[in-house]
Amino acid sequence: MGAGGIAISGGTAGWAHLIDPNRKWYNNARLITLNAWVVLFLITSSTNGYDGSMMNSLQSLTQWESAFHHPSGGMLGLLNAIQNIGSLAAYPFSPYLADGLGRRPAVFFGASIMCAATALQTASQSVNMFIGARFLIGFGLTFAATAAPMLVSEISYPPYRAPLTSMYNSLWYSGAIVAAWTTFGTFKIPTSWAWRVPSALQGLPSVIQVALVLFAPESPRWLVSKGREAQALETLAYYHADGNDQDPLVQYEFEEIKAAIDFDRTVAANVGWKSFLTKSGNRKRMRIIIAIAFFSQWSGNGLVSYYLNAVFTTIGITDPTIQLLINGILQIWNLSFAITASFLVDKLGRRYLFLTSCCGMLLFFTLQTVCSALYAHTQSKSAAHAVIAFIFLFYASYDIAFTPLIVSYTVEILPYAIRAKGFTIFNFSISLSLIFNQYVNPIALKKLQWKYYLVYVAWLAFELVYCYIFVVETKNRTLEETAALFDGEEALDHIAHNAVAHLGGGEVRDEASEKGSGSYANPQELVSKA
Repeated sequence: MGAGGIAISGGTAGWAHLIDPNRKWYNNARLITLNAWVVLFLITSSTNGYDGSMMNSLQSLTQWESAFHHPSGGMLGLLNAIQNIGSLAAYPFSPYLADGLGRRPAVFFGASIMCAATALQTASQSVNMFIGARFLIGFGLTFAATAAPMLVSEISYPPYRAPLTSMYNSLWYSGAIVAAWTTFGTFKIPTSWAWRVPSALQGLPSVIQVALVLFAPESPRWLVSKGREAQALETLAYYHADGNDQDPLVQYEFEEIKAAIDFDRTVAANVGWKSFLTKSGNRKRMRIIIAIAFFSQWSGNGLVSYYLNAVFTTIGITDPTIQLLINGILQIWNLSFAITASFLVDKLGRRYLFLTSCCGMLLFFTLQTVCSALYAHTQSKSAAHAVIAFIFLFYASYDIAFTPLIVSYTVEILPYAIRAKGFTIFNFSISLSLIFNQYVNPIALKKLQWKYYLVYVAWLAFELVYCYIFVVETKNRTLEETAALFDGEEALDHIAHNAVAHLGGGEVRDEASEKGSGSYANPQELVSKA
């Protein structure tokens, strides 16, 4: 039984029997090229990850502290939160740019702003200049981060769609690793270049994107939505079938995309902001999307992501060298778990990973709290070391689901017509949660010390219950089919039968049925009202 009154059966993706088993990402030149373009969009997340780790590390640099007059409390919160405030300012515009001009121009526009902003941040001579630059970084990041994961999901070769989209947020840690180790390498520089060098490197992914992004393929879904169907078919054929536009897989994808977009426009009228309130399927989507956005930042991870030095101080670790070293190792640890989980999303399933993640986080954060309390009362070094161990185990649990899945799951459960708007709501929710965290955490941690952890222990228990009730399984389905799961039998039936009607009708349905495709032989088997 799925969440919210939806019962969902298993099944193989409708395209599974159309895949050439000999065509792999490593032995086909066009798939290699396509995946290279995908990587170009994935590194958008690296910029965001770099920022969090850089700001964490800068707080351990005496050169940065001196340059900006030892910020603390509200000023320190503002320095961290201002990027997300900049992101908030861009949200009213980002979905319209991604839907209006296309996914590629939106990434290009955002990356261009971030190039200029990182240059300004690197040249900062005052705290106000630094704050203004970080506002612009957040503003530009919103445009790129809205369009990039959608484009990854919409151009990927079907068997690789879920793992590649899940890698988007996982590569947050690639940026975090570079930032952590760059700062570790520069902190002994006696001048302001100790922090200016890490600041300058933050713009590297954006520079690469500005140079290359307009040469990448545009989303076939966007092209179909703009009436450019011939170009959409050509793009699908070029990358998914070596240029053969009559390939069964390409035709299947093409017709399903057209059917899904047509359904949302004409039958469901599911196209505007108002539909998020008026359509029951969208309300089900929103209660999941908004929740996982807040969960991704309010699970206790915000303490380590932005205020690791403060956490270390509470357990007696004050040496900047040790703080930076642990931070660098932690980011490598996180990346390894997040990438591994990305490749398991279709094997183990989204729901399984979410529930496993919640259980692990609750367990290890509780143990971290206990050891922090023990250190506060006894000053035991063993307790301090145990806190560090449980931070690593907590993050391993977090990375099982809340790193790889929050973006890919959000993108795939939203139909094309409202994908950009729904993803904007998701990003807006994350920004709100981050702003709250970045203002409240340093103040609460300073006043309550380890007792503040108890708030997160209770919240993690709530997260586990919420995910158990509401998270819907979506593994092994096409992008269009996954989105339609929330809209009931009519949506699945319309998309399925309109797609196969253009491919020869019953003959295609019979073949799918014989191959075990639970998707299109009988759409009613996929979704039934509880």
